[in-house]
Amino acid sequence: MNQPQPGASEIAEWLGAVAEGRVDRDAADRWAGWWMEDDALDWDEACWWGLDLLYGIDLRTGPGGPYLHDDEQVRGWAAELMEWGSCG
Repeated sequence: MNQPQPGASEIAEWLGAVAEGRVDRDAADRWAGWWMEDDALDWDEACWWGLDLLYGIDLRTGPGGPYLHDDEQVRGWAAELMEWGSCG
């Protein structure tokens, strides 16, 4: 990979951007999946948790239904990840 591995603040920023509508949920899902599929990277629990939340952030309750996780919940995850600390 040409990019440095993201840390907690970058993953939390993605979560926050999704909650605020600045980033499309599908794009966030693809970004997280891209990182999670690289078996050469070593993740700590906090960062893996954050990526796992983003990977699937575009899931809905059913066809045409609301998202499985609403914006308020996603904002809470971003805050929790920032409190958890840095990844590494």
